[in-house]
Amino acid sequence: MRIDERVITGQMLAERLGDDKQLEVTPEAKLTPTALDYIRAHGVEVRRVRAAPAPAAAAASTAPSAVAGGSASVVRPAAPTAATAGTARPSRRQFRGIFCPNIVIFDERQRLNYDEMERYIDWLVQAGIHGLYPNGSTGEFVRLSWDERQEVVKLICTVNAGRVPVLAGASEGNVRDVLRMAEYYASIGVDAISLVAPYYYKISTQSLREYFAEIAQNSPLDILLYNIPQFTQELTLDLMEELLQYERIFGTKDSARDLPRLLNTMNRLRRQRPDYVVLVGCEEILFPSVLMGADGGTIATSGIIPEVIVEIYQCAIAGNVERGRQLQYRILDLIGLMLLGANFPEGFKTGVGVRGFAVGPPRQPMSEQERLHLMQLEREIACILSDMGYTVCGARACPVTNQRPVVGR
Repeated sequence: MRIDERVITGQMLAERLGDDKQLEVTPEAKLTPTALDYIRAHGVEVRRVRAAPAPAAAAASTAPSAVAGGSASVVRPAAPTAATAGTARPSRRQFRGIFCPNIVIFDERQRLNYDEMERYIDWLVQAGIHGLYPNGSTGEFVRLSWDERQEVVKLICTVNAGRVPVLAGASEGNVRDVLRMAEYYASIGVDAISLVAPYYYKISTQSLREYFAEIAQNSPLDILLYNIPQFTQELTLDLMEELLQYERIFGTKDSARDLPRLLNTMNRLRRQRPDYVVLVGCEEILFPSVLMGADGGTIATSGIIPEVIVEIYQCAIAGNVERGRQLQYRILDLIGLMLLGANFPEGFKTGVGVRGFAVGPPRQPMSEQERLHLMQLEREIACILSDMGYTVCGARACPVTNQRPVVGR
């Protein structure tokens, strides 16, 4: 059996292979973790063979060309390495659009649910997301072990297979561990890292500058500064301006929920670095931010309604103010429920569940009262999504709003 798709999943193999124990794929094909599991479980031999040339090309030469180098290579199932995790990296100029700070899905034993994560990430890319952002706040990086943080990013790089840029959070407890994680990310095909200010201990502005400077001088990957003063020290504009001298630091993601600050960031820093990337981390101001010059956003709601969030961005780029404004206002109630209605990021994980994914249990323990509240929240989210035009799980007894759908059912 030959499969020529660029990304091959376990489900694809189950549907197509049947009892066949031999599989031919292209040399560039990416085998996802579930595909590797299927191959091991069923004893399938994988051969990487280039597709036969078109008849016209074949007539030009009688030498065999179906196999690179004249012979097929037999591939044994193995974890992705630096050589197989994606080699063609996008330039920093492609850090535009909507980056999804994806949730992490656990199984009933609190382990990473590889099957469902794989299905979810592939769905996001196919839905039109411009980039993936694992190990951010929505990805609960502080609740994951070192190994789990690495596993999440490795899984995403494998499933993504280079289709969109990957921006991975590398905010560890000290400079040494940040650089260790950055080196690992570089080995598996990550495009850039994001960094918050060091958390827990408050440090001086001078120490904060030295922290980022040392990482910028030694990191193998480009760096996007991450300003989120709700959880750690604020990155002031003075500090970010000082850090412009480091070429590795190519931009900032701002989740301060402060539009004037965002505008001043673009106005001030781009005077010296016109290509300085600015991503907004607050969905409530996505449309006006992009309209005023932001390169895009890292938007948690894009993990639930990627089609609408991408359209808001596209409306801003195209200057379609009427449609963009309509969509921006339409998503506010949904954002309020997911952001403020439960412990972060459980509201967003609930939204992903309503879209049809088995998101599993929370990593953070909850009381029985909180669980009951989350069930009510699930019904309310389902009603809003149904009203927007989505086919969802759990929409019942919803109020009539008489609003027109924004997506096709």
